[in-house]
Amino acid sequence: MSTETAVPLLPCRSLDESLAFYTLLGFEQTYRQDRPNPLAALTRGGLELQLFEIPGFVPEDSYGSILIMTSDTESLFEEFAAGLRSGLGKLPIAGIPRITRPRRKQGTAGGFSLVDPGGNWLRVFRRGESEQHETDRGLPRVLESAARQGDARGDDARAIEILEAGLVRYADAPAVERVPALVYRAELEARTGNAAKARGMLLEILDMRFSDEDALQLRGDLDAARELLDG
Repeated sequence: MSTETAVPLLPCRSLDESLAFYTLLGFEQTYRQDRPNPLAALTRGGLELQLFEIPGFVPEDSYGSILIMTSDTESLFEEFAAGLRSGLGKLPIAGIPRITRPRRKQGTAGGFSLVDPGGNWLRVFRRGESEQHETDRGLPRVLESAARQGDARGDDARAIEILEAGLVRYADAPAVERVPALVYRAELEARTGNAAKARGMLLEILDMRFSDEDALQLRGDLDAARELLDG
């Protein structure tokens, strides 16, 4: 019976900084050495990874990336998010480190991404979900296309362009389709440093009136809008 195991090694500029971050995510340190080469081993449930410190390392230049497969992306996101809120006082959505919310993305499985202090991408996907999923049409498909650019590729500017065009093209789309796109649009503005514009958009969203059925369906998006506004 095969017993091989692969453990990803991720670079960082500061072992202490990255260890503190991963502790917020629920990881436990199982090993650390400071000489001759600073490194540490971490575990969380079935996840194992190691961090190694590089003097002068620039997180923005990192190509580090790992895939995490789980049966429940939403629950894992909430666990990560709770730890980040507790330790950082808010959910980091811009810069490094940051986390994206769970969304479907065009041509790939649904999930979310997290960028650690070393600039490494942790890409979380739902196990068993088709990677070739595509919504047929309309604003939901526009949102998936934008999320692929903004959340998977990190191209926020392109994601904004896609959403702007889609919101104009599907101006008559129902609220349950428009609000998720508008909330993501505001999040992207916040990500790119346009805090005032993001705030104005969020206030408009939260001032909208919905039927009870729509409000229930949009609860997660409206909660996200409130958190963005408070952040």
